[in-house]
Amino acid sequence: MSDARLVVSPIDSRETFKDKAYAALRSVIVSSDIYRSRSDIRLDERQLAQDFGISRTPVREAMAQLEREGFVRSVPRRGIYVVRKTKHQVIEMITAWAALESMAARLITQTATDADIAGLRRMFATFEDDKLHAKLDEYSEVNIAFHQSIIELSGNGVLIQLAENLFTHMRMIRRETIGEDDRVERSIHDHMNIIQALEARDTARAEELVRQHALGLAEHVAKHVDYLD
Repeated sequence: MSDARLVVSPIDSRETFKDKAYAALRSVIVSSDIYRSRSDIRLDERQLAQDFGISRTPVREAMAQLEREGFVRSVPRRGIYVVRKTKHQVIEMITAWAALESMAARLITQTATDADIAGLRRMFATFEDDKLHAKLDEYSEVNIAFHQSIIELSGNGVLIQLAENLFTHMRMIRRETIGEDDRVERSIHDHMNIIQALEARDTARAEELVRQHALGLAEHVAKHVDYLD
């Protein structure tokens, strides 16, 4: 079985080729359905430099940064490959996310404005009377934005920074799991309950609901997500 290949566009900006190459590679990795296939995705430094229209040095530097962040791995005498997290690693990431997001919920009840919290409710304006009025892919984007917003509304810069890389990895697997089993319906109910707790400034309940929602995803992955094995 031949290795799969990522398709990238040329880099035409003159500013910081390493940063541009990093951003382009990270973007295409995150947006690719890497969990839909078991084929290895190999990154060819020479080919990428040619595709980008730049030298190999910034591409090499970009891939080194991606490796530090856990997106790619270097295999001696074989090359650099896109990383697919194992089930155990995904569950660990979700557990860590539960801790960060539940703390963010606590901070929101204490410091966020009513207008900020109202913005969370507007994300679900297409869901009326507990009935789904949007396509699954639309919901998935709303779902992703919702969790990202909770972190951002915490107003804690360190927490936001810690969550950024973790969230990117989780976003890739969450896109796959949201359509499985009955997670869409349950997730909508969870989100509305979380919003109500935040609106009521019920710190303990908001924190607990967010934590249990995230841990519910971890449990779902453990039981049903066999393609990570």
